[in-house]
Amino acid sequence: MIAQAYTPDSVWRNRSSFLAGTADIEDFLTKKWEKEKSYRLRKELFAFSDDKIAVQFWYEFQDAHDGMKWKRCYGLEDWTFAEDGKMRKRQMSGNDIEIDESRECSQTPCIFVLGSVALLRSM
Repeated sequence: MIAQAYTPDSVWRNRSSFLAGTADIEDFLTKKWEKEKSYRLRKELFAFSDDKIAVQFWYEFQDAHDGMKWKRCYGLEDWTFAEDGKMRKRQMSGNDIEIDESRECSQTPCIFVLGSVALLRSM
């Protein structure tokens, strides 16, 4: 199912991981989802062209590999798309910080911002 969103030769850089092809991407995402629980995400679009999008993001999660501690990641992503709309390239740079439970936003809805349009989704 995940592979349908990406070109077969899609390339990713996620922090220090370099991935090529849908099998690598699926394996990476499976491991990420095993680690990052109670996931809350916010992204803001800040640039785009015909086939590229750039966003800044921050997300919070409980780290299943570190005693379920809350962490927050801040970063930037850029995506390049093929003519059929599938993602051809993704680059992400992010930094995690540990946060205490009082600073996590589990009671706050997640927001995805596209220009001036905000889609709100309660988690």
